[in-house]
Amino acid sequence: MKPIPGNYPLCPGACSRRGFLMAAGSAALGQSLLGCAGAARLPRADMAGGGAEVSIARGGPASKYVPSIRAAFVRRKGEYGMWWPGQIYDGEAALANYRQKIEATANQLGIKLDLRSVPIHSLAEADQWVAEAKANQPDGLLVVLLDRQEHAWPTAGKAIDSGLPTVVFAPVGAAFTTNTWDLADKNGVFVCSTDDFSQAAYGMKMIRAGAKLREMRYIVLAGKERRDTQVQHIGTKLRYVPAKHFLDEYERTPLTEELKRTAAAYMKRATRIAGPTQQDVYNGIKSYLVAQRILEREAGDGITMDCLGALGRTQISLPCIAWSRMMDQGIPAACEADIGACVTQALVQYLFDRPGFQQDPVPETSRGCIIGSHCSCPTRLNGFSERPEPFYLSHHHGQRDAVPRTMWRVGQRMTAADILVSNKDDVPTQMIISAGEVVENVAVPPAGGCVVAVMVKLDGVTDVLAYPGFHHIFFYGDYKDHLRWYCQLFGIKPMVV
Repeated sequence: MKPIPGNYPLCPGACSRRGFLMAAGSAALGQSLLGCAGAARLPRADMAGGGAEVSIARGGPASKYVPSIRAAFVRRKGEYGMWWPGQIYDGEAALANYRQKIEATANQLGIKLDLRSVPIHSLAEADQWVAEAKANQPDGLLVVLLDRQEHAWPTAGKAIDSGLPTVVFAPVGAAFTTNTWDLADKNGVFVCSTDDFSQAAYGMKMIRAGAKLREMRYIVLAGKERRDTQVQHIGTKLRYVPAKHFLDEYERTPLTEELKRTAAAYMKRATRIAGPTQQDVYNGIKSYLVAQRILEREAGDGITMDCLGALGRTQISLPCIAWSRMMDQGIPAACEADIGACVTQALVQYLFDRPGFQQDPVPETSRGCIIGSHCSCPTRLNGFSERPEPFYLSHHHGQRDAVPRTMWRVGQRMTAADILVSNKDDVPTQMIISAGEVVENVAVPPAGGCVVAVMVKLDGVTDVLAYPGFHHIFFYGDYKDHLRWYCQLFGIKPMVV
């Protein structure tokens, strides 16, 4: 797919993320960044190996939730005259154009849109519109300014002060920097001052992602007690299920012919097999089927597990293959029951329609790089509907089981993100954000550590020994700014490194 103008990802495209080209006098909305109301639209057959993918039914609350946006245009009722945007500006044509784009974007994203039929023409109308929005509590507001004068920016201010995530779209002619400088660092708002509607469409996608992230349920296989809780400030639901459920389900799962066929198709996709036996791969696919059943039974949107704690001393296969396959299918799957990694993995999928790689950061001082090291990595790094990267099958660094070692494209731009969840009301959630370039796939062995070892050179990072965070999510594409915008819209404190 082609990147979108402005590189504002809405679905498969931008930098291979869903590219956005919109209508009304433009080309078309094509294979847009938006075309994914679900987490992913996967081909029926695996694109690299010919074997049909075993799909997991989406049964979690996020899969059923329909995000909502309340939108309105703002302008004077009469002619523009001498005041900006001026009589030269065709406000009626602009309204028709942007209305079509807003409706098309909402349709592609699966958003319930409440778009005011006529523009807001006064502060009194603005007060009424905002009060109705606060009463109805949509997931976010979209304010389109077709004017710079009188009540235009005060209306945007009222929307922002509503406490609802607000996207303000001001086409050229509707803003001076004097209108925007007070909003540059204000939480709860994303201001787009441009004629490029794809940026506003990305704003709509951020509202959708925030709602989905809030509504989703992660199944956390850890400990001995069953309980439900949620992630503070973000809202993501957590259902803790005793890890023994995984072990028991694994033990009663037979080695069927269908399982063997799935494993055979998976092995056919691998470029080579270096270490694992056929039985190791069977065991890995069995773990995938077990995770699938638990996810469906518990109505989860994503899954994580205290893998080493629950399985490290057993003969049961670690879920490295299982997690890789689920991430390729748009199911967030995080390692080691790390809740920060869970929500970061899910956010990357909702915003950029591609999976990410959770990793342990290793400093490489000779080359000034960070090596992302772990034993479970997705293959569809370019996007859920894009061709996967090649991989081969290796042993886990514990010299057991079968692990897919995905080969990252050298020279590829990438982003690292790590949400640091807060459990205190007065301490904000933070997100570490960096961007850089893939330098090398480090060979393990002869190097030690986890077998997927991706070396990256991060922009502006000079002291790799002090690089903050752990279990960051690495993913394809340079989306540092996009994540910073998301942080501002949802009150997360960005740490751009």
